[in-house]
Formats: sequence, C-alpha cells, structure tokens
Amino acid sequence: MSDAYAASGVDTDQSDAGVGALVAVLRTINTGKPSISVLPSGHYASVLRVAPNLGIAIATDGVGSKLIVAEETGRLDTVGIDAIAMNVNDLICVGAEPIAMLDYLAVQEPDGERLAAIARGLKTGAEDAGIEIPGGELAVLPELLRGHPDPNGFDLCGTAIGTVALDELVTGELIQPGDAMIGLPSSGIHSNGYTLARKALQQDGGLSLDDTPEELGGASIADALLEPTVIYVRAIVELLQSGVAVRGLSHITGGGLLNLVRLGPGRLGFDVTEPLPVPPIFGLIQRLGQVSDAEMWEVFNHGCGFVAVVPEDQVDTAVAILEKHHHGTRRIGTVTDRPGTCTAPGGVTLQG
Repeated sequence: MSDAYAASGVDTDQSDAGVGALVAVLRTINTGKPSISVLPSGHYASVLRVAPNLGIAIATDGVGSKLIVAEETGRLDTVGIDAIAMNVNDLICVGAEPIAMLDYLAVQEPDGERLAAIARGLKTGAEDAGIEIPGGELAVLPELLRGHPDPNGFDLCGTAIGTVALDELVTGELIQPGDAMIGLPSSGIHSNGYTLARKALQQDGGLSLDDTPEELGGASIADALLEPTVIYVRAIVELLQSGVAVRGLSHITGGGLLNLVRLGPGRLGFDVTEPLPVPPIFGLIQRLGQVSDAEMWEVFNHGCGFVAVVPEDQVDTAVAILEKHHHGTRRIGTVTDRPGTCTAPGGVTLQG
C-alpha cells in the first residue's frame, strides 16, 4: 500500500479489493450466447469481436479529483482534454485506433457558461485525438454533488471506442526479456494522484493554488495541476502503422510504474535505467508531502506518460517516429525476466 496516498484518503489496497469484488460478480454474467470478448480483464481496454477479423475496443474513465482544482479556480476549459486523453490513451494500448467518445457530465447546477467551457476542452481533446463526440449525457444531480465551492460541483467521464484488426492486437504476449522500453514524456501529473498531490501541496505545504513557488519557474500551483494530460494517439497510431514490431504499449496512469506489469503478468519485469526528466511539480509534492521515492514511482507517472516496448534492433526507428510528435522521447530501460518487478534508479523496486 502507498502510505502517503492512504493518509490522504485513498487506500489502494482497499480499492484493489473493491475492484476484485466487482469483477468476481461481473465475470459470472451469462447471456446465453457465446462471449464475443477477446481479452481477459486487466488490459487497458476491452475488445469485442464484431466480425471475423474486426474488433471494437472500448475504454471508460474519468478525470478524477483534478476536477476539484478546476472548480476551485473556475478554470474549466482544459479538463475536457483530460477526459479525452484518459480514454483514448487506454484504447491505443491494445493497438486500436480511437474513433469516437461519448461523454458523461454530471453537474450540481446546469450553468451554460461553465458547460461551454468544459465543452471547449472536449472539442480540443477530440480534435487532437482525431475522434468524434457524437453524443453524451448531462445529468443534473444537486442532491449527489457538492462543489468546491457550491454550486460548481461536477463530474466528467467518458467512454471511447476504437477499431482494431484482431490479428494485430497488442497485448504484451510477444514481449521478451531484452526488449527495449521507450518512454514518451508527460506534461505533468496528468489525471492521477491528485488526492495525494493536493494534500501535499495545500495541506502539508500550506500553499494556495495562486502561489508561485520557485521550483515552478513562475507558474502557479494551479497552472501546474491543471496542465492537460498529453494525448498520444497520433504518435502511437503512426508507430503501429510503420512496420515496427510493437510488442507492448502502456499508459502510465494511477499505479505509476506498476502499469508496466500489466503487459506481462507473472512473466516479465521492467527495469528503468534512464528515466525521463521529472517535471518540477513532482519534486515539490515529494518534498512538501514527505513522500518516499518508491511511493512517487508507484502513484505518479513521474515524467513518463506512456511506454512502447519494441525489439532491441528497432529502437532507433521507433524513437524517430515517436519523437516527431513528442519531443524528448527516448529509450528508458529494458524488459527483464524478473516477474512482476519494476525497478527504477535509486534502489527503488516495486512488486506488482
């Protein structure tokens, strides 16, 4: 369990147990028909067989407590980008090309100006990802939502779909020890770990969202926390279409480095020897919240928002393709034969 994260109010062990309870019931669904689900649970997206060699990939996610920062500042025009990113970045992990997303927006009060600001972010994110938003749902739930401050409460989630040829699925099964890990830079915290980040910065550190600590080079706490999640779709789709043997794709979200274990459960380990530069907001969180190195790697993306795994002899080609889209992309480590183990510099070892 992540100690500082649990102290902030998020017990990851309890959350994992809750997911287990849900899955234990849902996997017993009996439709009376053969299942069209292609992948077992645990992958970044679900894939349904809809034709002999055609799958529909589905992912659903939300923005989380990053929305509280948006409410407190009244800056609502970027969280729609996060909603798109959290979904489409998961879809591409199975080799799918995203095509559309439906948004679910629950509000305490249906204020037109605030809704338009949220929509502007959704539009920007959709255009960056190359997808449509053909519909969605607006729910007005004043009895369930309480804003920061009232009546500005809202929740924003989405469900995205993409298409994938079933003989071109990327599942991690082809990864071998010795394969190369290529890291794509994050823009900051993205959309995970905000309960811990806000506790460290605001409660432990006594900072306000308007404060501009020296570490941030003139940016405010709000600027750093509301930096939108990077959308990696165009880069990864180009890589998938390039002929490079893409053996694994990982969106580094909640769980940090341990997301890599999902690519080879019980079979592979991942050794980060040359990590990407860490945005300064992470150092500020760690210092003010007194968070250990291990927990920083376990909770946050720590500067790397996405990882592609390719054979050793195709690293240069893959990096050249990805770096065109995301400056600073480079090899960060190597796949190992130590099952479930993720290692990082400084003696950090995480066990998934």
